[in-house]
Amino acid sequence: MMSDYAIARRRMVEQQITGRGIDDPVVIQAMLDVPRHRFVAEGMEDQAYSDFPLPIGHRQTISQPFIVAFMTQSLLLEGDEKVLEIGTGSGYQAAVLARIVRHVYSVERIHDLARQARRALDFCKAYNVHLKVDDGTCGWKDQAPFDAIITTAGAPEVPLTLKEQLAPGGRLVIPVGGQGAQVLMRYTRIAGDRYREEQLLDCRFVPLIGKHGWKEESSL
Repeated sequence: MMSDYAIARRRMVEQQITGRGIDDPVVIQAMLDVPRHRFVAEGMEDQAYSDFPLPIGHRQTISQPFIVAFMTQSLLLEGDEKVLEIGTGSGYQAAVLARIVRHVYSVERIHDLARQARRALDFCKAYNVHLKVDDGTCGWKDQAPFDAIITTAGAPEVPLTLKEQLAPGGRLVIPVGGQGAQVLMRYTRIAGDRYREEQLLDCRFVPLIGKHGWKEESSL
């Protein structure tokens, strides 16, 4: 018999994911596979499959399921990629990516969140997620280039450091704009310093803080 969480997860996918236009079968399967309730704050498990973001502490959130699925689909993944994630947060987005690609490199600036995310990822056997605590706006230069980069916080402008760490043909999906609202953008590296730019969706994310993002004091 399916557990209550499994039933809730299937309903989430039917109503919030495929019901809102997500049609990539590997993304849909990943959303079905990953136990989202393992990535929310203690005591909020019964809200894990609801259609809204949830607080995870440190003024950070776990994005609503549709946004996770939409951003993942927007990376145009085929399965053999090396992906960089900026802003591990709860670890949920990394867990979804880990079901699809070969390697996920994820950077989180808050030690406590990184520890919690690692525990949840290990529970899900997402051992292909490599996690470090650092300034995500600087990327992960030692592991570059990446086939895809996803940023789960809103930047005032696109960090050049991230664009430069894309492989030729690589895609960067990132929210760009003010702290109140952003536009989800996709940048595809054509060759050298040439990129194709696409607007995908209006959105609202927590600020991307770091050397090439918002300063700590400006996000208060």
